[in-house]
Order: sequence, then structure tokens, then C-alpha cells
Amino acid sequence: MIRRHITHLLALAVLGLGTSLWAQGGGTSGSTSSTSTSNSDLKGDRKDLRKDRRDLHKDRKDIRSDKRDLRNDRTDARSDRRDLNKDQKDLAEDRRERNEDLKNGDKADARKEQRDINHDKKDIAQDKKDLKADRRDIHHDEKDLHQDHKDARKDKRDIRHDRRDIHRDKKGK
Repeated sequence: MIRRHITHLLALAVLGLGTSLWAQGGGTSGSTSSTSTSNSDLKGDRKDLRKDRRDLHKDRKDIRSDKRDLRNDRTDARSDRRDLNKDQKDLAEDRRERNEDLKNGDKADARKEQRDINHDKKDIAQDKKDLKADRRDIHHDEKDLHQDHKDARKDKRDIRHDRRDIHRDKKGK
């Protein structure tokens, strides 16, 4: 009776040991499973590499677009600043002429100059508004450009890691 129990315990131990070896991939049939796992890992790494390369290309395209937008916004801001300066000079000149006309008693010309002054004030207000909008656009484009540079760096790092993983998978490490 004890022999039978010892035999059962021994059989149970051998089966348990065999099962644990098989689960760890130590058996002969486990090595083919390990190869398929390695293959799917290699396939996944290649897929990640393609995705990261596409992302890097898109980020570089965004960077070029943002640089172009930034250049155009800065050009617009400079143009608005020139317009603002010109309108302020016109305003000062119109005020001088109006005051001179009032001194000379020419109210009709003074009224005409006052209309010019009012028009110049509206132009100045519009130029200031445009300049503020251009500065805001410049700030947003600079932030977007910075974010795109960060994304590009991350994609380069991911590509480097994916290439290393593919190399390691091929070498079996």
C-alpha cells in the first residue's frame, strides 16, 4: 500500500516538473513556440518602426509648415508696425495742419483736417488690433513649433529603440 502511494507521488512529481518545464519553454516543442513568439515580436517591432518613421515625416512636415507660418506672421507684424508708424505721423501732421487752419480762421479746412484725424485714429486702432493678433499668432506658432520639435525628437528616439529591438530579436538576445 505504501508502495502505491510512493509511486503516485513520484508520478505526480514527474508530471509537475514536466509541466513546469514545458510552460517555461524548456521542452523541444517549446522552442518552436519561442521562435513564433520571437517572430511576432520582430513583426511588431518592424510595424512600430514604420509607424514611427511616418510620424517623424509628418512632424518634419509640420515643422516646415510652422516655420513658414511664423515667417509670414512676422512679416505681417512688421508691415502692421510700419502702417502704425505711418498713421501716427499722418495724425501728427493733420493735427498741426488743423491747428494752423484754426489759427488762420479757416474753419472749412480745419473741418476737413478733423475728418482726416478721425480717419487716422480709426486706422491706428485697426493697425494696433492687427498687430496684437499677429503677435498672438506668432506666440501660438512658436509654441506649436516647439511641440513639433519635441515630437520629432521622441520619434527619432523611438526609431532608434525599434531598430535596436529588431537587431536584438534577430540575434536572439
